Amino acid sequence: MLVFKFGGASVKDADGLVNLAMVVKKFEGKQLLIVVSAMGKATNMLEKLTRAYIDGNDNVHVFFEDIKKYHFGIVEKLFELSDPIFDEVANTFVEIDWIIEDDPHDDHDFIYDQIVSMGEMVSTRIVSAYLNKVGIKCSWLDVRGYIQTDNNYREGNVLWNKTRAAIVRDIPGFLQKGLVITQGFLGGTSENFTTTLGREGSDYTASIFAACLGAESVTTWKDVQGVLNADPKFFEDTVKFDELSYAEAIEMTFYGASVIHPKTIKPLQNAKIPLLVKPFTDPDAPGTIIKDGVINQFVKPVIILKQNQVLLSISAKDYSFISEDHLSEIFGFFAQNHIKVNMMKSSALSFTVCLDFYEERFQKLLQELNMDFKVKYNGDLSLITVRHYTTASLNELTAGRTILVEQLSRNTLQLVVK
Repeated sequence: MLVFKFGGASVKDADGLVNLAMVVKKFEGKQLLIVVSAMGKATNMLEKLTRAYIDGNDNVHVFFEDIKKYHFGIVEKLFELSDPIFDEVANTFVEIDWIIEDDPHDDHDFIYDQIVSMGEMVSTRIVSAYLNKVGIKCSWLDVRGYIQTDNNYREGNVLWNKTRAAIVRDIPGFLQKGLVITQGFLGGTSENFTTTLGREGSDYTASIFAACLGAESVTTWKDVQGVLNADPKFFEDTVKFDELSYAEAIEMTFYGASVIHPKTIKPLQNAKIPLLVKPFTDPDAPGTIIKDGVINQFVKPVIILKQNQVLLSISAKDYSFISEDHLSEIFGFFAQNHIKVNMMKSSALSFTVCLDFYEERFQKLLQELNMDFKVKYNGDLSLITVRHYTTASLNELTAGRTILVEQLSRNTLQLVVK
């Protein structure tokens, strides 16, 4: 059997769904489990709605209406007005209505997961209905009953034994009857609350199902030709990799390459399942295959850009050396606030880290650190990671930029720049 993942760009409009059906038809006769993300920029829209709700913004209902209008606009182009899908979509959105009717009382991350998850719930309803409409028999599956996680909202940790048992128990039987459509990015807790697996987590969802089911391969359908050495939105003259080793793919995703979710590769590597990254606009193109036994040659360096970074410098209030005890306390604060460290550098009197900036988490972190440490920070920065660098590539990347921190190892250079 095969596992496919279609991202938001592939289902952003009615034409995207028509194209998805065309791609799926090419694999007629194969057992297919299809993971689908939220449509287009729906996740961003839902995040905006969540922020407005938590802040008590009067525009919360305006934002919600925009979200509904976007989705119903797609449905209206694909279905007759009498089709049951209109009620199915409306009933799904009712879950958001119930939440925003009351004042926010719960933790921000919990609220985020309950609202933002509706993007995937709606998109899969529409995709499943459309495939059945055009004669591709499929069933809709609520992933929250299969991918079981802890209560770490926004970064749910998969409970593998429970997840594997649930998937192996039911999914093979469903696949015998036709295609299965399910949501990416989401999980469920033992209390039946929704969790998310981290932004862009639909790739990870696909790899979880593949590993549990012993799939032949996973294909993630993207709006690029495959895995490139850099993001073409920011860098010119990018090149595509025909093949990548699991190890190199893990390194790239660890440093922030957005084409694949960081946790995607490991379950596939353990099960020796290849991952194909292919363009949904040209399904016959070879794309990139990530698998075992590849020895990569790098014509150009791999460049990974992470924006919205903050550089945080921490020192003891009594000017003592930064010791192992200090670091243990600092990393305890990072763990409590679900802070990911992208780069770190230590000196005698200070410890400096580069972090993804999430306002609520960062402000809470600052409050905790300020009790025992002196803290300085710079925001609105970018982190550039260069693997397999050359002197010429470094000169080009640093031209005209203010470099705040530079860190160099045998294969990797990291620059925090303004």
